[in-house]
Amino acid sequence: MLDDAFLPVVIGVSVLALIGAVVALAMSGGSYDRIGRGGMSIGDDRPAPPGAPARPFSAAERDAEIRQYLDARNARRAARGEAPVDVEAELRALTAPAADPELAAEVRQLVEARNARRIARGEAPLDVEAEVAKRLRNE
Repeated sequence: MLDDAFLPVVIGVSVLALIGAVVALAMSGGSYDRIGRGGMSIGDDRPAPPGAPARPFSAAERDAEIRQYLDARNARRAARGEAPVDVEAELRALTAPAADPELAAEVRQLVEARNARRIARGEAPLDVEAEVAKRLRNE
């Protein structure tokens, strides 16, 4: 008699466990996605956009990293017997803000107008690209 009840009990318990698991999964509301997150977690809850640094860097940290890179490059140049470059000048060139395209176009128009006046006075025209770059560097 015990053998006759064993199979139905095992099947019944398995079916009830399967139904309970499906109900628990449906009612969890993504709680598995939040494991390890919360007020005490180290990381930020929202993912960073692709290509973004893990945390924002200050300008001083950025400059220190670039200086290290430039110093290492100078060491490699010295090992090859080449003259080292000025680290501070390279740093200024690398961290200089890029010119706005609209501003560059406006400066180009200014230089071209100045060239037209120079030609009308009989003077030699300026190199437009060099003059635009000079003006954008505020020299």
